[in-house]
Amino acid sequence: MTRAVGIDVGGTFTDLAAIDDDGAVIARKVLSTPADQSEGVAAALDAFAAAPGAIARIAHGTTVVTNLLLERRGARVVLCATDGATDLLELRRQERAALYDLSAAHPAPLVDAADVVAVRERLEPDVVRVALTDDEIARVVREVGARAPQVVVVALLHAYADGTHETRLARALTDALPGVDVVCAHQVLPEIREYERTATAVAEGYARPAVATYLARLGKTVGERGHPAPSVMTSGGGMRTAAEAAKAAASLALSGPAGGVVGAAAVLRAAGFDRALTIDIGGTSADAGLILDGEPLVESGGDVAGVPIALPRVLVDTVSAGGGSLGWMDDGGALRVGPRSAGAVPGPAAFGRGGTQPTVTDANLVLGRIVAHRMSGGVKLDVDASRRVVAALGERLGATPERTAQAMIDIADAEMARALRRVSVDRGVDPRSCVLMAFGGGGPLHACALADLIGATRVLVPPHAGVLSALGLAMAPERREAATSVMQRTGALSAARVGKLASALAAQVEGAVRAWMARTRYVGQGYELDIPCAPGDDGAAIASRFAERHQARYGFVLDREIEVVAMRHTASSHAEAVRFARHGASTWTDCALVDDGSPCAAVVAGDAGGAVITLPDATLYVAPGWTARALPVGGWLVEHGS
Repeated sequence: MTRAVGIDVGGTFTDLAAIDDDGAVIARKVLSTPADQSEGVAAALDAFAAAPGAIARIAHGTTVVTNLLLERRGARVVLCATDGATDLLELRRQERAALYDLSAAHPAPLVDAADVVAVRERLEPDVVRVALTDDEIARVVREVGARAPQVVVVALLHAYADGTHETRLARALTDALPGVDVVCAHQVLPEIREYERTATAVAEGYARPAVATYLARLGKTVGERGHPAPSVMTSGGGMRTAAEAAKAAASLALSGPAGGVVGAAAVLRAAGFDRALTIDIGGTSADAGLILDGEPLVESGGDVAGVPIALPRVLVDTVSAGGGSLGWMDDGGALRVGPRSAGAVPGPAAFGRGGTQPTVTDANLVLGRIVAHRMSGGVKLDVDASRRVVAALGERLGATPERTAQAMIDIADAEMARALRRVSVDRGVDPRSCVLMAFGGGGPLHACALADLIGATRVLVPPHAGVLSALGLAMAPERREAATSVMQRTGALSAARVGKLASALAAQVEGAVRAWMARTRYVGQGYELDIPCAPGDDGAAIASRFAERHQARYGFVLDREIEVVAMRHTASSHAEAVRFARHGASTWTDCALVDDGSPCAAVVAGDAGGAVITLPDATLYVAPGWTARALPVGGWLVEHGS
């Protein structure tokens, strides 16, 4: 019996990791199908060849929402907003798209200005300033219907505190427009900040129909093979059923990358570490993350493709620096790498699928850092093709193929190192104090160079590095979230009040493992920190933890009152839904040092030219001055100067 299967869809490969009854992991990798991701999922399941009924659970990580936002091909949304506040999406926060580039512009809002309907009403936190009348509701319904929307989003001022007006209007719209989904902003995000709440609700409406269609198609495809309906990873690192995920599309914006960090945290704990920077290098992009105290760092909010989505998300900083990133020369004659990618089609030149431009993968082949003749997924590698396209770029630059290839890798490494610094230094974490955990098909290839750039001296290459995101999906528990607005100063928050809020949230979701977070700030501050809390806490306890966290994150505290803006609650089925074996097919005896064809030893030192270790689903490059040691739990610990 296969207890759990995780399937992660990337820009180039779709990865499958299955955990069987004894905890052993079986991996499969196939090329992704960008036109319809469910086809790649089906191909991965077919490659795994499990009998009907043999799989107990399927967990899925998808980039459907990210792609919708990047490509702007979501649903036609009509937005109902309070009269006088209809330009929120246009005005944003009035920050520049790029501080020193006056010509840079933000992406266009997901809703055109002509599709925003003003609603004459106004609730304030403690009073109804303008009542929402039946006549006004009828007028709004007529105007919305005339625009023939696929989805209607209702986002009225101060609905985080009182959702009465949003609920009344949404009910009338639902009755008048059968088949049209209506989204209430206070149900998506019951927190202050009208712009973020509106933008998040619009993102939900924009993505919901496509997500529902995709999950229905995926469920049919999987069901035809006799397997259970898949659950879906959320940006916050937990799983939801497909039916729940279809009604929470905005929470899937970072579905795929979150699985990698969840898997990395599980391996990190098994290896005896509690703090790590993670770098997941795939074919299209690289994702940097942070693990503290053995758990992925989860934050509230952030932009995805220029769209603010203020929902909990595993911290991930994504850059366009994957194995498929294209090398090219700009108009000034400088070498550039990315953001364009060869993706799965046509892929790098080495794949023999029509690629004619050099990629980072081609550069690694030219330098001899990938020495296998075949990659996971059945892709044959053509080293001569890689050398031709890299040499052609080198001729334009006046450089040898080797120098061009090294320059391409250096540029990609510099971009990834900046992402690693953003997720660590920007949060008061010294990267030198962290293990660098490198995974994805390209992570172990670039790990030593990235560690040198950020000052780290230890690299952990996990077992099943090439499919760790899929393994993280297979292990992730089901997790549901609830939130409520608080807007109260800590001095007035009694233990009874905190307990009442915590209990009300807990009643909304089921789960064996529960946690509460108070979104807390100094009065007048423009940002919050998520502070752990529990039903027995009072405001003083939350304030004390906030001061400690603020000092650690920003290096100072203020003599100012502290307030709790909102409280969030998560309920999980278990800390890990399924555990994989700590020993087994991932240990060092199953890889080969293919430089000379000899079997892998337990210790491999990078000589003057470095050493290459071929892993089952990735390649580890041990740079000069570094030494790799096989770990009892599987995987490798690579240390500088050992």
